[in-house]
Amino acid sequence: MARLLQDPSKLHPSEWYTANKMQRATTESQKSRSECMIAESWRLVDEIEKTTQKTQSDVNKKLEQRREEIKFWKQELDNKLEQIVHETEMLLTFKNRLERALEGCKEPLVIAQKCLLYRQRRVGIDLVHDEVEQELLKEAEVLQGIIALLGCTLEQTNEQIRRNRSAKYNLEMDLKDKFTALTIDDYCASLTNDTPHIIYADNAMKLEGNFVSPEDWIDFSNVNVEKADKQRNNSLALKALIDGILSQTANDMRKQCEMVNTAFKNRVKEVKDAKHKLETLLAMVMDEIASQEKNIAALKKAIADKEGPVKVAQTRLEVRNHRPNVELCYDTVHSSLMSEVQEITKNIQRLKDALAQAQTELKGLSRRQLSLEEEIKVKENTLYIDEVLCMQMRESVCINNY
Repeated sequence: MARLLQDPSKLHPSEWYTANKMQRATTESQKSRSECMIAESWRLVDEIEKTTQKTQSDVNKKLEQRREEIKFWKQELDNKLEQIVHETEMLLTFKNRLERALEGCKEPLVIAQKCLLYRQRRVGIDLVHDEVEQELLKEAEVLQGIIALLGCTLEQTNEQIRRNRSAKYNLEMDLKDKFTALTIDDYCASLTNDTPHIIYADNAMKLEGNFVSPEDWIDFSNVNVEKADKQRNNSLALKALIDGILSQTANDMRKQCEMVNTAFKNRVKEVKDAKHKLETLLAMVMDEIASQEKNIAALKKAIADKEGPVKVAQTRLEVRNHRPNVELCYDTVHSSLMSEVQEITKNIQRLKDALAQAQTELKGLSRRQLSLEEEIKVKENTLYIDEVLCMQMRESVCINNY
């Protein structure tokens, strides 16, 4: 019995109580730590939930701000695009006006050059560097200057249209990117924690691609807007310049055309007056020729009329020269007959001299007639060139305000 009580494999009751006490203490300690861990987990879950919600809310707000920012710049770009498109269309209209004005200068220039060419056909004294020719040369010079100016302005306009289209292209590309970015951010803003098909994207955290700073992003669109504004302002200034050029060139052309037409009218009137005076002189010469011809006829008749008296006198002298002997006396009859023959002969010579002079004058009058007739033909040729060829052709000149 004593041996059984002293069995070494059995523990003392105090050890049993101690073991139970330790189990209880350990369990309570473990339970306490677990309760603390649970409390801490709940606190951590609550904290992280609040942090996550706050961070997501902040991101949503920033995303909304970003969308509004993109919308603002998109609206700005839209406005500038509309303005530059409108200005380009207006500038194309002004380009069309320039082209029509340039085309409208060609016919007046051709007409001015033809007038100068036609007037080279004037002959004699009428081939003169008169006021008409001076004004025609000035008109050709003015038209050539206007054509050069309009051509230069047209080139400038084409260049400005090209720049406008370049600015338009930049705005359209920027708008296209803004539209894509806004579509992406709109989709991002629509995502919630319950949205289906959302996925883990571990690679999304990698900053790949050509990321730019927000400042560079703003500067990029701002540069496009400023370029569009600059080209728009340039277009406005160019339109005002074109308006002024078209108005001034039309006035210059119209003024010079009137100067040429006035010079033509004055010259035609002057030539007609000269022709009328020449015709008056010709009529006078023709009258004088008729009078001189009558005078020559009268002189010839007078000379012919003296043939009888001189023959009578000479016959008497010849017959009396046959008186016989002493009867051959130089009496008063013979003396008178001698004087008569001398007188008639002298008078006939005077008539012949007068006739020769009259015939010389008639030749002079005939030459004057031919000269006047030739000069009248010169004036008629000049009038045909100026009044028929040139002035009638110039009636087709039409100077419009383009």
